[in-house]
Amino acid sequence: MPVTRLKLGKLKVVRRQLLQRYEHQPFVSCLAGLYGCQWRRYQRARAQPGECCCSKVECGSFGLLILTFFLSFLFLYFWSEAQNDYNDFDWFNFGTLGFWFPWSLVLLVVAAALFTYIALLLVLAVCLLSEGQRLYLHWSHKTGIVVTLAFSVTATAILSDLWSKEWKTLLLSLQVTAPYLHVGAVSLMAILSWPIALHFFRMNKRVRQVAVLGLYLSVLFSLYLVPLGMYSPCIKEAGTLGPAPALIGHRGAPMLAPENTVMSFEKAVEAGGEGLETDVTISYDGVPFLMHDSTLKRTTNVAEVFPNRTHIDASMFTWAELQQLNAGGWFLSRDPFGTVSSLSESDRSQAQNQSVPSLAQFLEVAAGTGRLVLFDLRRPPYGHPYSQSYINTTLQVIQAHINSSQVLWLPSEDRDLVQAVDPQLQQTSGEKASIQELTDDHITRLNLHYSTMSQQQIRKYQSVNISTNLYVISQPWLYTLAWCSGAHSVTSNSIHILSSINKPLFLMTPEEYSLMWILTDVVSAFLIIVVFVFHWWRERGLPFWSGSRQTHENGPYSKFRTELSDVWSISSVNVRPDLRSAPSSPSTPHLPTITEE
Repeated sequence: MPVTRLKLGKLKVVRRQLLQRYEHQPFVSCLAGLYGCQWRRYQRARAQPGECCCSKVECGSFGLLILTFFLSFLFLYFWSEAQNDYNDFDWFNFGTLGFWFPWSLVLLVVAAALFTYIALLLVLAVCLLSEGQRLYLHWSHKTGIVVTLAFSVTATAILSDLWSKEWKTLLLSLQVTAPYLHVGAVSLMAILSWPIALHFFRMNKRVRQVAVLGLYLSVLFSLYLVPLGMYSPCIKEAGTLGPAPALIGHRGAPMLAPENTVMSFEKAVEAGGEGLETDVTISYDGVPFLMHDSTLKRTTNVAEVFPNRTHIDASMFTWAELQQLNAGGWFLSRDPFGTVSSLSESDRSQAQNQSVPSLAQFLEVAAGTGRLVLFDLRRPPYGHPYSQSYINTTLQVIQAHINSSQVLWLPSEDRDLVQAVDPQLQQTSGEKASIQELTDDHITRLNLHYSTMSQQQIRKYQSVNISTNLYVISQPWLYTLAWCSGAHSVTSNSIHILSSINKPLFLMTPEEYSLMWILTDVVSAFLIIVVFVFHWWRERGLPFWSGSRQTHENGPYSKFRTELSDVWSISSVNVRPDLRSAPSSPSTPHLPTITEE
């Protein structure tokens, strides 16, 4: 009795039995299982050549996956390049929340984990498409994509609002990383040419082909032309690189000892620092001492000794009261740079017993080692006994303990008076101005934030003997940029690291960079053309050479394509009623009618 109808479930089994003959079964099962939890064969479906790879919902999920990949990469790159300012970010949160926690590292780890997760999903999707599988993303992964997207967008928005200057750091980082990012992006496009070419030649709609190929080529050619807009001070002619910037210890060596302590400055000298930077304020009884913050809460145990005065301005304490405080215990307990474990037992013991130093003690360390001195001077609040005479008090201590020529005088208040009292001081400005204004104020050095780094401006000031110091630079790549830009010195938290750098991390001549750029573009273009030609040959069944034999239209791939078309076409065949009752001749066997429910 002829079979006139086959249930849909059985038909699907017949289809997949033929299709799975040509699958790399373990590989495809693993891909489909990880991407959509489709670990069994009957859960999967192939895309017929020329058809869309997935439903509208799955197309939307795939598009969202691509968008999330780029946004999560942007945030990860943004935050990884901001490592130079992690300490500032953590202390900002300390002041806001009232307790210490390394939020910067937590944020970096979370961003890296989420990006890795999204990148793996995207790789799985591309591999499935290359195998001709229809995409089906499991709901748990869809939730993960939404969470990652929300995290990346929210974190980027918040940091852009609170830490907007980090975008300048990001732009600076491109002056070092852009050549390598360009090579990586072009290599990625070359890899993607395989699945794109495969689907391009299988599509049966001209509009879809043009859209896919047009988008791919637009991105590719844009990447090829990116180096035309590339600028870096480290791409320069051979022999034009100046000397390495001198290193000035930012509050000493805060990675190796508690900041603004005698131990910290001694460590900075040992590490090779040529200058020492600090912050000065005046005690209630007129003793200049070292303290960065307006209060004593962050870097002393004032909460234990004077629990009712934790929020009082540091300058409202007498020198005798300040001497009762411990200025090193916080460093060991909070470990702000994650470096305490690397210290010896003697260093830990010494750090534990540090006290708040006076300006005189600090100057004696600098004078004894011949180091330059750079400091901010904070004016005491209204009502303080020395709110009007704090500059004269500070100058008296300087003249008594160090040669004035070693001091880079940064405070801008009453600069003319200071110059008249002590003309040997090296007048230093914290703001950019015209050359005429700087020379009128006898400025010999600029102290600028690294985000304002500009090779052209540094050269302009250097032409009139005004040198430039950049702060705070602790990452080797930023030090490399400062070196290539011609900075005379940099203020750093990591003197012990930067002092070991003997040459810039990135330095090329224009000819070397052009060769690198052209070779990358030419090699990738050649590989992409080869991939497209290969798929063009294969899809049309044309002969091509593979080892020592040729593959023709009747080869294994063509057989697979023919059987695949037969399997898909058999589901849509409806035999006319009159043919069902027609007698079968021995030479013409009766074909069963197979329909889909």
